[in-house]
Amino acid sequence: MPRTAATESFKFNHTMIRIKDPKLSLPFYMDTLGMDLVSEQNMGDFTLYFLAYDHDGIASLPAEQKAKARFNREGILELTHNHGTESDPNFQGYANGNAEPGRGFGHIAITVNNIEEACARFESLGVPFKKRLTDGKMRHIAFILDPDGYWVEVVPQALSL
Repeated sequence: MPRTAATESFKFNHTMIRIKDPKLSLPFYMDTLGMDLVSEQNMGDFTLYFLAYDHDGIASLPAEQKAKARFNREGILELTHNHGTESDPNFQGYANGNAEPGRGFGHIAITVNNIEEACARFESLGVPFKKRLTDGKMRHIAFILDPDGYWVEVVPQALSL
């Protein structure tokens, strides 16, 4: 169905995943994957971290403007940290969506200019792989794992299916 006047302004803004420990997850998404922290909101018993690739200069804005701008763009990843999970010895972690119980959510995906170089970098950083380029039939994509076990698909920017 084509977009109508009623939906022409709609954008896919963000998706949210829960994390156990921001001291592990934030470096993964920011340093390993190169995302920028667009905004952070401490809500008392949980904190929200909004990350994205900064292709439009949002990262250089003052914090208040960055927070407002995050709702006017696409491709935001929201990490939600429920305080205390990082130090709870009984915390079992979150379902990554790829196994029972909790199968449903599958993965997030990023595109890269050179998938071989990106995967070699992930390997050198000690990032765990779910699927390497050499595994399986689909040898043009890879899956890495974030600190909570969520799958991150790595896809070349020019992909022929």
